[in-house]
Amino acid sequence: MRRETAQDIFVNFKELFFYNGNKLPFAAAQIGQTFRNEISPCQGLIRVCEFTLAEIEHFVAPQDKSHPKFSKVANLEFLMFPREEQMSINNETLGYFIGRVYLFLACLGIDKERLRFRQHLANEMAHYAANCWDAEIECSHGWIECVGIADRSTYDLHAHTKLVIAPVKKELGLAFKGSQKNVVEALEAMNEKEAMEMKAALESKGEVEFYVCTLGKNVCIKKNMLLISKEKKKEHQRVFTPSVIEPSFGIGRIIYCLYEHSFYTRPSKAGDEQLNVFRFPPLVAPIKCTVFPLVQNQQHEEVAKVISTLLKVAGISHKIDITGLCSG
Repeated sequence: MRRETAQDIFVNFKELFFYNGNKLPFAAAQIGQTFRNEISPCQGLIRVCEFTLAEIEHFVAPQDKSHPKFSKVANLEFLMFPREEQMSINNETLGYFIGRVYLFLACLGIDKERLRFRQHLANEMAHYAANCWDAEIECSHGWIECVGIADRSTYDLHAHTKLVIAPVKKELGLAFKGSQKNVVEALEAMNEKEAMEMKAALESKGEVEFYVCTLGKNVCIKKNMLLISKEKKKEHQRVFTPSVIEPSFGIGRIIYCLYEHSFYTRPSKAGDEQLNVFRFPPLVAPIKCTVFPLVQNQQHEEVAKVISTLLKVAGISHKIDITGLCSG
């Protein structure tokens, strides 16, 4: 059982990168069943043991998170709750997917007044995320997370400078004899700040007192016993781990909220009862129209087939019914 569908995408990153011509950015999407590690989930259909999760993994170079289509969503206005003392959205790719998620949910029929985006607080951020936003929808259970958009900013670029601490073992051996190993290990364990301070002291005074913890005492280090420098390393290639922008959709929660937002009641024509109605936008209908002849006749059936072909060419999902059953 898997916790997230994205695992397969990360495992096959090398092959996906090859299929994209070894170039960034590129994206992969997957949908499948996921299992929650809980014995007794609560909140009814909102939190269940098994649910459908759809995820997009958009891989980008960490030094360039711009997006060519960001301008199409840059002027959108919707409700957002940023975390205090932090830039709300710090790169175009993250902003683009937040905008597209808003448009997607609005087109499905989610009430815009009951949709908001909330930035994760520091104590609820996933260990892999540098920035994370939830698309939350208000329903009978309150505000619930339906889509998560995370910036998995994993960046590992080699440093351009390297600290070099080179003890002169011959001079140290003559001075400390059997304690030479302890002194060498202590010198090599210095951090950059300590090493640069020692270098400055040796250049100005010629010697410096240095505490060796394994010996429990100070020793005198002279200028001829130690070489400290910073060398620049020329890189012939950049090695980095791509950053990932990850929109993750809880399909069941979105559908649940869509049912609630699309439901209303209206009086019957006679006015003696209330009718329950679902008002879905045409976009979510799996079948847009049905074609059928009103009477069972070979000539009408041929016309119906021609109309069906035209609808298929236009990409309109439909059904054709030539069984001759009464349509009403």
